[in-house]
Amino acid sequence: MPAAPPPGPPTPRDGVSAELLARVPKLLEAMRSVGTGLELHSTLNRICATAADLAGARYAAIGVVAEDGEGLSDFVHHGVDEATARRIGRLPDGRKGLLGALLRDPEPVRLRDLTGDPRSCGFPEHHPPMRTFLGVPVRVQGEIFGNLFVTDKRDGEPFDDYDLAMVRVLATEAGIAIGNARLYEAAQQRERWIDGSVAVTTALLSGGDTDDALQVVAEQARRLSGAAAGIVLLTADGGGMEIAAVAAPRPTDALGTVIPPDHGVVAELLAGHAVFVDDAATDPRLDTGPVRAYGPVMLLPLCNDGRVLGSLVMPRARGGHPFTRAERVLGGQFAAQAALALMMADAQRDRERLAVYEDRDRIARDLHDLVIQRLFATGMMLESAQRGPLVPEVRDGVGRAVDELDVTIQEIRSAIFALRQPAEAPAGLCARVLREITTAAVPLGFTPSHRFVGPVDEAVGDLTGKNLIAALREALSNAFRHARATRIDVVVDAEAILPDGRPGVRLTVADDGVGIPEGGRRSGLHNLERRAETLGGVSRVGPGIGPDGSGTTVLWEAPY
Repeated sequence: MPAAPPPGPPTPRDGVSAELLARVPKLLEAMRSVGTGLELHSTLNRICATAADLAGARYAAIGVVAEDGEGLSDFVHHGVDEATARRIGRLPDGRKGLLGALLRDPEPVRLRDLTGDPRSCGFPEHHPPMRTFLGVPVRVQGEIFGNLFVTDKRDGEPFDDYDLAMVRVLATEAGIAIGNARLYEAAQQRERWIDGSVAVTTALLSGGDTDDALQVVAEQARRLSGAAAGIVLLTADGGGMEIAAVAAPRPTDALGTVIPPDHGVVAELLAGHAVFVDDAATDPRLDTGPVRAYGPVMLLPLCNDGRVLGSLVMPRARGGHPFTRAERVLGGQFAAQAALALMMADAQRDRERLAVYEDRDRIARDLHDLVIQRLFATGMMLESAQRGPLVPEVRDGVGRAVDELDVTIQEIRSAIFALRQPAEAPAGLCARVLREITTAAVPLGFTPSHRFVGPVDEAVGDLTGKNLIAALREALSNAFRHARATRIDVVVDAEAILPDGRPGVRLTVADDGVGIPEGGRRSGLHNLERRAETLGGVSRVGPGIGPDGSGTTVLWEAPY
């Protein structure tokens, strides 16, 4: 039996060179490597590294064509270390030079010295020197995705036909891998937007605080779009749009700001048109407003059945990538779902309000037809008994009881009148604070004390007052559920001076309970902090009013 041939390069066959056959295993391994993984950017990195290894080049890169076909939307490179890349600065945009020429004419290019090519516009400062060049187009499902480049062959020789053949095969495989990665990324992106829509719908229909639900909309819009901020605008009563919720890394005082209807962008949004801006700093339609300092902006109307409820604004940081076609479509679907949820939430609140009015009317009828009649009959019986032979002390006691019954009947009649007034005028801040305290007295078993300092009703604005009431409700709820307090003091001070010197209002809710346990849930306190921060204020906790400082004091303050 003949001995097996010694290991070595494959035997050349007719029409096939030994060099090409020697490269086939390496090419197959390269194709296997490129096809692993589904994350797009890591796939591009692997393609670059594989191309450099396959062609024996020092450097490799992939320029990704922008959606509009003008320039590059991304540039992934291999061989240039991070420190050098930072010194070079901005990556090529493909709008000029050799890279721009290849975008306009996507055909393979092989150069012995790229610096001598008339299409070359030179290298930026700190860029490593490069001579030999090989570039081939990368197609994904028949469309140009970009170009794959390798430069500076390690042996100093120009790239040959075999290099070109290998890189072209790799570019074909890369197109398949990129297509798969794009499909996977698109599926993941759609799943995230769907999950965000579910979270928004749940928040709006949960029956909780409307401001908190709108904050969820803003936060989800910011997270899903990769924006620097998420802003919810609602139509204002006097026209234009009012900023109702803001999700941003830093607190903002923009809440409550009304943008007039004649503002260029607002007019388009009120007409139900989406607006996409590549650079807010240079677009004349955004010469004023909260997004002037940002870059690309996506503004989507919240429309349902032709009715515009508001708008979603998602600005990216200056210099960020413009929103892609897929992001615009997904953002529009998200806005439509949010608008539908807003309409359903409004309808749900109307039904609940109607149920409350019907219940109030029933209670008023019962009080009038049953309770007052029985009290009146009891008073008549007592008056009749009072005219009989009674001990003077008993007669006096019966008289006092009759007087108390008369007072009680008058109070019940006042309550009936109030129950039958569904369209009562809005109460001032002091009245709303007293209402919250009275409501909390039932589960607490006692009425918290209260004190007002300064012109509370006159000085505190509607937005700050609304958030103060919500903060008071949260603090009293925490005291009832967790503190086991026997005393609560509430102070609303409209003459407070904030740490930065601005005038403001300070709410203090102090109790003598058990205090905040270590490791306990603090979601309520976080809500208080967030409400204060959105207005430019602060919220903090301290010792209570019990013996040795036991209990908790919640301090919440914000500018007017």
